[in-house]
Amino acid sequence: MNPHARPAVLAALALSIAVLAGCSSTPAPLARPAAEPPVTPSRDGTSYFSLEDESHAREMVLFALGLLDTGYRFGGRNPEAGLDCSGMVAWIVENISGKRLPHNAAQIADRTRPIELSQLQPGDLVFFNTMKRRHSHMGIYIGDGRFVHAPSSRGSVRVERLDNRYFAPRIDGARTLVASS
Repeated sequence: MNPHARPAVLAALALSIAVLAGCSSTPAPLARPAAEPPVTPSRDGTSYFSLEDESHAREMVLFALGLLDTGYRFGGRNPEAGLDCSGMVAWIVENISGKRLPHNAAQIADRTRPIELSQLQPGDLVFFNTMKRRHSHMGIYIGDGRFVHAPSSRGSVRVERLDNRYFAPRIDGARTLVASS
């Protein structure tokens, strides 16, 4: 090989490696400023967190399904480190809307608009009493009586049925992030 061509070949090789490495990395979530969440006043004057666009509820379902098999981690706030139930919901909402929810199932329940179980739509939230206290676990309803959640048992995000013999007697509410009309 011509000694003068060697630096050019090495530079081209280094550039190729850098391009390939960039293509194989996972893109970082969009960096958005932590803004105050939008609120929707209810008929009784209570203000609830709401998504600005109704299509965000459908996006929540897609995001949740994309997290299937993500590892569980108590206090987990992102898929790379692992997620717990409220961390999963908060991470999804923030990535879709740029708005923050608390990282606590009971606090999320307090800030979101209650609905009847019969009104559940994909993207709504379901809450459970799994630790002898209200709203100690939660998930995202995906339709057909199923929800996605991050359970500590068996250690990964998965789909369950609301009529599951463990969860059915523990359901203690449903909430929506869609503004009331």
